[in-house]
Amino acid sequence: MEQLIELWQGTGIAQLSLDQGVMLLVGLGLLYLAIAKGFEPLLLVPIGFGGILANIPGVDIAVGNGVLHQFYSMGIETGVFPLVIFMGVGAMTDFGPLLANPKTLFLGAAAQFGIFATLLGALGLSSLGVFDFNLAEASAIGIIGGADGPTAIYVAGQLAPHLLGAIAVSAYSYMALVPIIQPPIMRLLTTESERKIEMTQLRVVSDREKIFFPLMLLVLVALMVPSAAPLLGMFCFGNLMRECGVVDRLSDTTQNTLVNITTIFLGLAVGSKLQADQFLVLETLGILSLGMVAFAIGTAAGVLMAKLMNLLSRQKINPLIGAAGVSAVPMAARVVSKVGLEANPHNFLLMHAMGPNVAGVIGSAVAAGILIQFAS
Repeated sequence: MEQLIELWQGTGIAQLSLDQGVMLLVGLGLLYLAIAKGFEPLLLVPIGFGGILANIPGVDIAVGNGVLHQFYSMGIETGVFPLVIFMGVGAMTDFGPLLANPKTLFLGAAAQFGIFATLLGALGLSSLGVFDFNLAEASAIGIIGGADGPTAIYVAGQLAPHLLGAIAVSAYSYMALVPIIQPPIMRLLTTESERKIEMTQLRVVSDREKIFFPLMLLVLVALMVPSAAPLLGMFCFGNLMRECGVVDRLSDTTQNTLVNITTIFLGLAVGSKLQADQFLVLETLGILSLGMVAFAIGTAAGVLMAKLMNLLSRQKINPLIGAAGVSAVPMAARVVSKVGLEANPHNFLLMHAMGPNVAGVIGSAVAAGILIQFAS
């Protein structure tokens, strides 16, 4: 009988706490959203599965010498995984639409307002006693407004690793919900006539321009904000491999095999931070709420900047493309195109929206560098 009791007490069921049971359901919920609903499956599948593994009682898989903790130490603590992902994103990015219409850079910059507004909001709520976030934690939460998963993970890993799980889940959840969150904001802030504005065809950008741009971008930004150099450097390096035309094998590997392998380890490492004692706290609810606010403010700021630019310019732009200033590439641009077509069946905004969309990636990397520089 005693042996049976010892055997029972050694099972995971006997050791399972209520908090761990809840987190197992959270992990299953993430898998459901990824598999059944198609919400960012490339990240939510490994994150959800990693979260399940991290909460199985009796096995220290996410701490100490556990395999998930080793993935975290190897790739998140060092910042390697997000940087490799950023290199892959650079290799998949075409700067052509941005170079063809450089003023869309202002739209990408405006959309980053959500990051800093949420940073101030988190600090303000903390001063009122609602939450207890310090500057580093508030900065890590604010970066969610950039709608850039790798950047959010990188900043959280540098400034607030204990909040990494909640920040990563929040960032990727809102990225997946772009088609739901953005259209109501876009319609609220624009008139029907503004949504019908047709834009002229973009000029053809030369190969030489595309080669020089990532080099110029890196040098200029790195000199002004050195702490942004790691993220932006990997992004520009990936793009240079794409555009230079002499390392196609390296570019193809970076876009496909390397990014896919890194995504697996990155997702599992993030999932290791979905442990019950770190996730089921009041701060998690605050992070999810502030993340939504950050994303909404970023979307609105991009649209409003486009409207302001129309007041100061004779050549009108469709203000819908301002919503693509967040870094959710290319999903935000596709949402802009869809809303534009609803207003005007002859309005093809996809390539125009890619300009601010790419600018948003640059803006979020610069914002991340600024936050790390001042909050570290």
